[in-house]
Amino acid sequence: MIAIETKNLTKSFGSHRAVDRINLSIEQGEIYGFLGNNGAGKTTTIKMMTGLISPSEGSIKILGEELEKSKQVILKRVGCIVETPGFFGNLTGHENLQVYLRHSGTSKRKIIEETMELTGLDPKDMMLVRRYSLGMKQRLGIARALLNQPEILLLDEPTNGLDPSGIRGMRKLLRQLAKEQHMTLFLSSHILTEVEQLADRVGIIHHGNLIDEISMEGLRNQGSGYLEIQVDQPAEALRLLETEMGIFDFTVKADNCIEIFNAVDQVARINQMLVEHQVDVYQLNQKKQSLERHFIELTGGGTQL
Repeated sequence: MIAIETKNLTKSFGSHRAVDRINLSIEQGEIYGFLGNNGAGKTTTIKMMTGLISPSEGSIKILGEELEKSKQVILKRVGCIVETPGFFGNLTGHENLQVYLRHSGTSKRKIIEETMELTGLDPKDMMLVRRYSLGMKQRLGIARALLNQPEILLLDEPTNGLDPSGIRGMRKLLRQLAKEQHMTLFLSSHILTEVEQLADRVGIIHHGNLIDEISMEGLRNQGSGYLEIQVDQPAEALRLLETEMGIFDFTVKADNCIEIFNAVDQVARINQMLVEHQVDVYQLNQKKQSLERHFIELTGGGTQL
């Protein structure tokens, strides 16, 4: 079953077209990553899917139903976080979720404890939300999105504010929701490595246009990949790659690592050349195509999403 379908979805603000004729088809139970630079149209698209703003043109179907025709009924089957979740700062997390339940007409109080525990929050914690860290607010936002036991989750930056441990926990939770509850996840994120580990498929939006869709399996099998080397003198290694071998397509990473592109067939020569020039090579590995590299190649820019 198709969980989310858009046809020629368009949103204009005055003369500026923020989203331009986007066509999406997302299967039930799929984890779909939606990527783009700041201002590309990610949040605008999610706002249209959640009924917060109306499209200028085109249509959205959620679980087979036209959103504009049955908005109130359909959105009861959808949970969402759009931008930074808002809460009552003078209430606890548990109390905030109680307020939400009252307004949504649901009386399943036990679900509060279940969703808070599921997202790593203590239902008995009396800390007021105004003292929550950004990561705790993000967890509470996801707990709130899960209260109505939705079939679809629309998440704008779900790992925002989480530390590495929290990101791993969130990844585990989202995978669990997709696998065990066959929930459809549509998420935007600026952490490309996280999307790479989590998503089944990604779409890349650039200046309002959907410029690519690819499965993660397809991406990993695409092309010959790249080389990753770790050396003791990265600056000298870069100079030698340019002057001795004419290699200019590389990216400098942390921990003295360098990613070298379009040179997989020169791995032995690169290693020999560096050693001959007294550059110690600690590691040299051939890697599959990365989502980050694929994104940069398509958008021609950095990864400020």
